[in-house]
Amino acid sequence: MNWDIVEGNWKQFKGKVRARWGKLTSDELDVIAGKRMELAGKIQEAYSLTKEEVEAQIKHFEVEYGDYKPAKSK
Repeated sequence: MNWDIVEGNWKQFKGKVRARWGKLTSDELDVIAGKRMELAGKIQEAYSLTKEEVEAQIKHFEVEYGDYKPAKSK
C-alpha cells in the first residue's frame, strides 16, 4: 500500500480506517490525515496495544486494501 496515495485520498480512506478501528475519534482521524506513523500511534493509544500488535494490524489492513483505488472525484 502506498501511503502517499492514502494521504492524498484520506477522506475516502478515513471510512475504512474508522470501520476497522472504531475507537478512533473524528478528531484523531483528522490528526492522522493519512500518515502511517500517526495512525499507528493513535491505534496504540486507543487500544492499549504493543507496537508489534499495532504493526500486525496495520499490515493486515495494507494487505486488505493494497489494491484499493479511490474513486476519482469529478
